[in-house]
Amino acid sequence: MQSVFTLVRLHQAALFFSACVIVGIFVASWVRVLPSIGMAGIAATGIVYTITYRRVAHWSYWPLFGSALWCSCCTYFKRSIPLRNMDSYWEDLVLQLPFLALIVGFWMLPALPGRYLRWLWLLLIGVTAIAAAGATINYILHFRAINEMYLHSKVMPTEPDHIRFSLIITMSVAAGVLLLVHGAVKKSWRFWVIATISFLVIFLHLLAVRSGQMTFYALSGLAVVWLALKKRMWKRAIALGALLVLLPAISYVVFPTFNNKVENTQQDVSKVQQESALEGRTYSIAARVYSYRAALAVWNDNKAVGVGKPDLQDEMAKHYAILYPEIGSKYYILPHNQYLYNLAAYGGLGLFVFLIGMFYPAWWARKKHAPLLLAQYVSVALSFLVEYTLETQIGLAFVVFFTMLALQGSLPCEDDDSCWRPA
Repeated sequence: MQSVFTLVRLHQAALFFSACVIVGIFVASWVRVLPSIGMAGIAATGIVYTITYRRVAHWSYWPLFGSALWCSCCTYFKRSIPLRNMDSYWEDLVLQLPFLALIVGFWMLPALPGRYLRWLWLLLIGVTAIAAAGATINYILHFRAINEMYLHSKVMPTEPDHIRFSLIITMSVAAGVLLLVHGAVKKSWRFWVIATISFLVIFLHLLAVRSGQMTFYALSGLAVVWLALKKRMWKRAIALGALLVLLPAISYVVFPTFNNKVENTQQDVSKVQQESALEGRTYSIAARVYSYRAALAVWNDNKAVGVGKPDLQDEMAKHYAILYPEIGSKYYILPHNQYLYNLAAYGGLGLFVFLIGMFYPAWWARKKHAPLLLAQYVSVALSFLVEYTLETQIGLAFVVFFTMLALQGSLPCEDDDSCWRPA
């Protein structure tokens, strides 16, 4: 069997299936099953390797991969019985299984060669740029209508949805910059990578999604601190800092979407202060605040173990009716905060388990040179503040797949490639 399932062929298969996940994130609206096929393929590749070579490649790293599995199993499968909404439970189980398989696959299979990792991150940058170009063309064709949307807490159509897309753009920019800094891009490609990164930064401000911009400026701020304090490159740090000040100022003048988003945000924040929730129900920030208050009320009734994820929506509705009887069930939403979501669904114990499992790999890599993994975790941690990122297929793919991909660069590999392994 080893002559058929050589490590080279298995790595090529893993490369193909990883590319399916990346592309699938952008075409899930048309080919919904593609990301799951990619994840299942990675799992199958790892299983074939283990059966063929009778070993789990990263067995000694079981705490690293086990933390992710433990996090998923404890938060998604606990308190399954009794439940009032078993249909929701089984739907969520089906959603979760491909991601569990993905983690197992990367655990069993030896780390991908450095060139494969670089190709995958470049593929992400390229596909992201194509999606951004398509959204830009659509914006130009519907200029006035889309600009008006931004005054009503809506944004331009994108694939994937605008929140996840803005986070992917930020991660693509971070990956591109790190590839350039570490000399991991061929000279003939450098101009195109720089041009693509620049376009994505500009588009991120045209898109004007708060989640993506928050992570972009957080990562950029860390880069300024790193340049100044670690590398003592004061001029570069000052230049980057000045650019970060100028970017939003220029965007406010040049992009109507950015301007309208700022105006809408100011109105949105003001609605939170009002006693009545009637007007604030259609504003994104105000609606989020209402959901946070309802989620905390749910948690207060079930502090230790929560109400269980499948029953969360019903419990939220009960407390919405008490706290905001005037807004109506049409405007009830689940808490747009992953931490509060887990707190209400699984209680204080469940949130503790989730945090340990979710962020243990970042702790494990703290003494390693893993800037890409750091960028991913910063993006994930910040996105959790304003979204329940893990409760959608695309959000799960963004968190799980790119965390596993970034971890690949920090795992031992026999590849003799002298170029930087993206980590």
